[in-house]
Amino acid sequence: MSGEAKLSAPEFACPSAGEGVPTHVAIIMDGNGRWAAKRGLPRFEGHRRGVEAIRRAVRSAGELGIRYLTVYSFSAENWRRPAQEVSDLMGLLKRFVRHDLAELHANNIRVRIIGERQGLTSDIVLLLDEAENLTRHNTGLTLVIAFNYGGRQEIVGAVRALAEKVRAGTLDPASIDCDLLEQHLDTHGIPDPDLVIRTSGEQRVSNFLTWQTAYSEFLFIPDFWPDFDDAIFRAAIDEYCRRERRFGGLSARAG
Repeated sequence: MSGEAKLSAPEFACPSAGEGVPTHVAIIMDGNGRWAAKRGLPRFEGHRRGVEAIRRAVRSAGELGIRYLTVYSFSAENWRRPAQEVSDLMGLLKRFVRHDLAELHANNIRVRIIGERQGLTSDIVLLLDEAENLTRHNTGLTLVIAFNYGGRQEIVGAVRALAEKVRAGTLDPASIDCDLLEQHLDTHGIPDPDLVIRTSGEQRVSNFLTWQTAYSEFLFIPDFWPDFDDAIFRAAIDEYCRRERRFGGLSARAG
């Protein structure tokens, strides 16, 4: 994994929008609380500004020609936070879906939700279902929202589903391979992330897309998530385009 990056480049390394840019960018949106604390504001204001940053990221991704954008909005571990903060985050999710869904749909954006829905309140489940159903046939950018999501939990769920099929006698254990397991993940049909960005300077993945990021490029940037804008996003894509991905093979320069 790369260390913390200072993003600056005099020229854009990718040839053009949609050419050379990553197909799938995943973002660990970190630093809302610290952004607010630095300004003497309540944590809720940091989360609210974080939602605005999501809107900017969606616009930038579409302009850059990125096909999939995944945002880590609420982890399975976030339930450990104070009850009021969890309630605030749920409220922001509801407002985002209610206020932004029509615009996302009008812009041909498809919404996918990954994560565990069991245990969520019925109103939230209905909103998540509505977002997916309304935009199901859209063909532009796919916005993947990781909500109540944990990478390890996702893998356990896939393994459990395979085990049930083995127990029912409909699956031969010898036929289980990586491709079959991937078909039982929340992200089935979505390509693995080419680039994972984490804001706020923290350098860990926090149980995010554990299976899918085996060969992703990582970029850790110092900016807090509410400050994430088009210039920062483009600089991150520029950094990605300057890297050489080898997927376990040799560099072309080595040969």
